[in-house]
Amino acid sequence: MKASRGIVLLALLLAIALMGVLALMGADTWATTLRHERETELLFVGDQYRAAIRRYYYATPPGQRRALPPSLQELLEDHRFPTPVRHLRQLYPDPLGGGADWGLVHSGDRVAGVYSQSAAVPLKQKGFMPQDAAFEGRDAYKDWAFVFVPPTNRRR
Repeated sequence: MKASRGIVLLALLLAIALMGVLALMGADTWATTLRHERETELLFVGDQYRAAIRRYYYATPPGQRRALPPSLQELLEDHRFPTPVRHLRQLYPDPLGGGADWGLVHSGDRVAGVYSQSAAVPLKQKGFMPQDAAFEGRDAYKDWAFVFVPPTNRRR
């Protein structure tokens, strides 16, 4: 009788250990899925900022010179017009950093783009859209800069 109790206890301990291992495997899969979702959101939000900066640049009132915005806030309300123009719905938070603290890419005293300040290694390493091709093989999300580069007018 004592031997059968020992076997039942051993079987119960093995079952609990197996459930723990399976739970850890599930947690790892869940964490990877969550990180992939945040990475996808970063690509979307970064492109929204790049597109808003492009719209700001090309939506220059007549008689004024085209310029990049002086701040991200200017993308919400462009005061160069009699009625403020919105180039961006809201200032999106950094999906990886969790806050509104984006790194800014400057061109002089103007904002040309944004980047996440996360030093984590990206899951996605290739297969980017053409505008994001420079992200291939990067070591950290902070190397993914969503930048609008105004065209240069070079005449020969």
